[in-house]
Amino acid sequence: MTTMTEASVREFKMPDVGEGLTEAEILKWYVQPGDTVTDGQVVCEVETAKAAVELPIPYDGVVRELHFPEGTTVDVGTPIIAVAVAGAGGAAPEAPAEQPAAAPAPAKEEPKPEGRQPVLVGYGVATSSTRRRPRKGAEAGSPAPAQAIQAELNGHGGAVAEKRPLAKPPVRKLAKDLGVDLAAIIPSGPDGIITREDVHAAATPRTAEQTAPVAAAPATAVAPAPVASYDTARETRIPVKGVRKATAQAMVGSAFTAPHVTEFVTVDVTRTLKLVEELKQDKDMQGLRVNPLLLIAKALLVAIKRNPDINASWDEANQEIVVKHYVNLGIAAATPRGLIVPNIKDAQAKTLPQLAEALGELVATAREGKTSPAAMQGGTVTITNVGVFGVDTGTPILNPGESAILAVGAIKPQPWVHKGKVKPRQVTTLALSFDHRLVDGELGSKVLADVAAILEQPKRLITWA
Repeated sequence: MTTMTEASVREFKMPDVGEGLTEAEILKWYVQPGDTVTDGQVVCEVETAKAAVELPIPYDGVVRELHFPEGTTVDVGTPIIAVAVAGAGGAAPEAPAEQPAAAPAPAKEEPKPEGRQPVLVGYGVATSSTRRRPRKGAEAGSPAPAQAIQAELNGHGGAVAEKRPLAKPPVRKLAKDLGVDLAAIIPSGPDGIITREDVHAAATPRTAEQTAPVAAAPATAVAPAPVASYDTARETRIPVKGVRKATAQAMVGSAFTAPHVTEFVTVDVTRTLKLVEELKQDKDMQGLRVNPLLLIAKALLVAIKRNPDINASWDEANQEIVVKHYVNLGIAAATPRGLIVPNIKDAQAKTLPQLAEALGELVATAREGKTSPAAMQGGTVTITNVGVFGVDTGTPILNPGESAILAVGAIKPQPWVHKGKVKPRQVTTLALSFDHRLVDGELGSKVLADVAAILEQPKRLITWA
């Protein structure tokens, strides 16, 4: 067996990949124990409350251990992977031989490892309860490189760690409170994970066993198989986490914090659609994403320039209205992980080709699930295009910290009075929601009317810009 010093193993901890995030879920591991890694190599993908992010390792070495399986939510500051690096001898240590397993602790007294509660940003930790999940596929005899990991294994050896039932921290706490032995439960969750329903199902017969005389209990008694508390053939339950959880919390907070007002206007956008077709042929726009949303975004930026007080936020702590002299234009995007709102930084300073390029990159990155947390921070005003779903309009909820959001409905041919005659025209409905604490009806109406006027007569993009 090769002896390793603590200095020969480096622990890579879950970083705060956003601003003030406290946890992230491991979506996928790109490496396994025994793999060689180099400085800057991506080792895993994690999902935070804001986006999916790839994490690079900051040093060279050989992967010793993955502390958590895929699907585990890990606190910021908690080690997630151990890497053996070159020590004093100049070479990474070889994998140690398997050690005999220590006598296992009683199954009914499942020890809770001393954990580390991460601080808000960075890698500092403080002693507290942890959300740590059992390791998956770890070597039974692998020596723990950090004191906290060694403390976890003390007293019950690697073999016990391998056989430890899979369950999330809240489920483990529920089992402990109900006196249920997780090792005796047949899991019904995905990948062999024990669910709350499994614990509740096992709790009733366990209670009956505890109240019966010991002598009356047959030696061959087996706990009945757990039964789900709902019809799995008729219902599917999806955990609320990651981006979807953060979005839900933000929307509830916004809806019940900022007093929303929504105004509507129906507008003839026939000329705008003609301009879109002309721009597609323009040599300066070749290779760029040119569509009605591009001109709607430009129209909103011009309207904000004419009515700058709409681009503001409410500072509750200081009781101030903060008017922004820049526009970080948010574009709501539906992704497999839920709705996200990345924004185009300093959109007011971009030319039409630059805005088209930025919009194309934003949409492509969102669809690939690669939007960075930084791209979703600092937005000032948002556009949500519900028209792509064939919806006429809606009453959008403000993105937290912003003063206004513009919803764009479907563009459809409708009968319209044009030059004194009823003709088929391309028509859409716009809806502007705004925070009535800092935007009154007059200001909100002016902004919405300006956007509509530009889309009806797009030459105003030149005369009003």
